[in-house]
Amino acid sequence: MRKLSWLALLAFAALAVPAFAQAKDKDKDKSADDAALAQGKGEDCDGGTLQIVKCMEAQRAYWDKKLDEAYKQALKDSDPGQADYLRLAERAWIKYRDANCTYYHQGQGSISQVNAAWCMRDMTEQRYKELTDTPYPN
Repeated sequence: MRKLSWLALLAFAALAVPAFAQAKDKDKDKSADDAALAQGKGEDCDGGTLQIVKCMEAQRAYWDKKLDEAYKQALKDSDPGQADYLRLAERAWIKYRDANCTYYHQGQGSISQVNAAWCMRDMTEQRYKELTDTPYPN
């Protein structure tokens, strides 16, 4: 009987550890998202050029994820003809954003890296807000 109890305990532990680890990974991802959200408004990006650029890139990645979700929702909410124009507009907007921010990146000195990173983050956040806070009726 005692041997059976130990086997049951081992089986339970073998099943519980992966589930616990998976829950911890989700908490870790949520913490990373929360940190990006806290920085998403342009807060806490200070230090040297490399630290600022990395921080801005993390913020841009956060807003890019939010933008992707908003874009997919806008496509679902659109009429078929409307969706075609949204796709066209989104492709044009991406080209514009990339060209616009490359302009800043081509500037002189290390500040150009910061300006380009800020441009990408800011334009991505603004596009997200445009798709989610639009005053235009559907």
